[in-house]
Formats: sequence, C-alpha cells, structure tokens
Amino acid sequence: MTTAGTRGPLRRFHEKFIVEERPMPASARRTLFVIAIALVVVGLVAFLVILDSVRESDDLSVIDEPVQGWIEGFRSPPMTVVMAIVATVFGPIVLPVIVLVTTLWWGFAAKHAWRPILLAVAMIVGVASVQILAPVIGRERPPISSMLLDIDHTPSFPSGHVMGATDFLLITTFLVFSRRRNPISTVVAFVVAVVLVLATAASRVYLGYHWPTDVLASMSLSLVVLGGVIAVDTWRTARVEPSGD
Repeated sequence: MTTAGTRGPLRRFHEKFIVEERPMPASARRTLFVIAIALVVVGLVAFLVILDSVRESDDLSVIDEPVQGWIEGFRSPPMTVVMAIVATVFGPIVLPVIVLVTTLWWGFAAKHAWRPILLAVAMIVGVASVQILAPVIGRERPPISSMLLDIDHTPSFPSGHVMGATDFLLITTFLVFSRRRNPISTVVAFVVAVVLVLATAASRVYLGYHWPTDVLASMSLSLVVLGGVIAVDTWRTARVEPSGD
C-alpha cells in the first residue's frame, strides 16, 4: 500500500512535468529540425554581422541615423502615446508579469506543463543574454535630446525590450500552434506576432532609446532562441508515427 501510494504522486509528477508526446510523420519531424537549425544559423550570422558593423561604424550601421531621423519625423502627441503604451507593455516591468501569469496559468491549466516551463526557460535565456552582452558591448544610446520619456544611460545594444517581446510572442505562438492542425490559424497567429514585434521595435526607435541596428540585433538573437526552443521541443515531444515515412 505504501509503495502504491508513493508511486501515485511520482507518476502524476512525471505525467505533468515530464511526459508530453505528439505523433507526427518522420518527414515533419525532420522539417522541424531543419527549421530550427536554419533559425539558429540565420539569427547568429545576422547578429554577428550587425555587431561587426556597429563596432566598426560601417556597413549596416550607416542606416542608424537616417532611419532614426525618418522615424522621428512621424512624431506626434497621439503617436507618442501609442508608442509609449507599446513600450510599457513589453517593458521590464509589465512583460515579466505577463510572462509569469501566462506560465503559471498555463502550467496549472494544461495537462502537461512542458510548454510553459520551456517558455519560461527560454525567456530567462533571452533576458540573460541581453544582460550579459549589453555591458560587454557598451554601445551608447541615441542622444538624450531624442528621448521622449525618462532619460536612460544604460547600454543600447541589443535592445532588451525587443528581445523580450520577440521571444515571448514568437515562442508562445510556436508552442501553442505547433499542436494545432489548422495552417490558416497558425499563419494568422505568426503574422500578428510579427506585427507586434515590429511595433515594439519601432517604438524603441521612435521614442529615441535605440538605434535601428539595436533592435535588429535583438530580433536576430531571438531567432537563435526560437530555433533552440523548436529543436528542444521537437526532440522531447515529437514521436514518429508507426505509419510514418
């Protein structure tokens, strides 16, 4: 009786936090791994190219001031309010609360907690990467005169706002819609996620806190994190159907 009673909680723990499997054809599993590898490679190469251009003040970084000036040309009181709201929602105070509530609710509500745990770990990795890289790279932000809200003297490259928003939106979209068989809803969800990512990136440049290459670097790093999530999730959960090719 004691053994059975002990085995029950362990089995429930195993099923809740460890076991989550989804059958799929072998070709679909291979495709997911290919996509994951492609995202990691493209994201890493793009980040390194942007970083080199920023350090050398050439190549891609030459777009910073012209694009900054062009975006600032759209400034108006209503637009500033919209951009400030976007920046606040995906900022260092509100976004962690959103992530915490999402992961806790998802973890308790779902049959398996694998996906919310994976989301939480990926978000921590993204935040840690920015916290490590930004001080090491030490790029200065745009002039204080360009900043519309509070003054910020912290390093500019890469953008923590954009990294957090991109990680949360793209990873959550993948983890939710990778289990659904409706391609239209998946495409719509990713389009919405990308639009919100671009809005966050635009808000940081518009408000005067980041150069365009800062936000591009963050999106590149997020592709690396997303690729890692897809690879880990596929390795852990995807099981080839008996009838798969």
